Amino acid sequence: MLLLEVICSLIGWLSLYLMFCCTFRHQEAEWNCRLVTLSHGILIVLVTSYVVFIDGPWPFTHAGTENTDLQTVALAICLGYFFFDMGWCMCYRSEGPVMFAHHTASITGILLALFTGKSGCETCAVIFGSEITNPLLQTRWFLRQVGRYDSLLGDAVDLLFILLFATVRVGVGTMMFYYELTSPRPSLIMKVGGTVMYGLAWVFMVDIAKFAYKKSRTKYKRWLENHKLEEAKTQQLDGNSLKNEEIKEIRRAS
Repeated sequence: MLLLEVICSLIGWLSLYLMFCCTFRHQEAEWNCRLVTLSHGILIVLVTSYVVFIDGPWPFTHAGTENTDLQTVALAICLGYFFFDMGWCMCYRSEGPVMFAHHTASITGILLALFTGKSGCETCAVIFGSEITNPLLQTRWFLRQVGRYDSLLGDAVDLLFILLFATVRVGVGTMMFYYELTSPRPSLIMKVGGTVMYGLAWVFMVDIAKFAYKKSRTKYKRWLENHKLEEAKTQQLDGNSLKNEEIKEIRRAS
């Protein structure tokens, strides 16, 4: 039954990709793959938010407990997607070693939670924290493709992405990592997996911090140049006005 759920999930994501390929024939393969990624991000955030915040149990106090049926469904949906995306990335060689490590760790962690039948609540919580920024990341890519990234909307997407990543994936993730390590229920291998995912989150956070610093510096330099240009134009206009006034005074005197 569990294997069937994962296979159905994989077939579902592959079918969605093929449907996007048929619908957007003029677009490249990455465009359609990112549409699938965006769809997965929105769906899995909705499902895991319900699992974590409504259905329960609370991952900070019940880490390592037995999986519920809804947790199993959420993990199967996510695992099928990761198999699809991992295969697509390997086929098109579109990602670097860090992303491959992230996908490998995610697949391994979900497989362990599914086949041991435990730690589903904290695994769903980690998926929620990891995927909540994904729709913003895909939106950023699509804005670049349509030439709308260098705008107020692009700045808002970047700012929200950075804030969410820092507060949820690193901030709340640190709390989740602490409770995972200190709880006696999760197995040692799940704790090791949690350590790997937490380490990868910090690798991404460092890259994001570098990007934020670089973009802020570029924006400041651009603003400074525009400000200086405006000042120069104002001084030039003031100079022309003074010259016009002097010419008028000379004409009146003559």
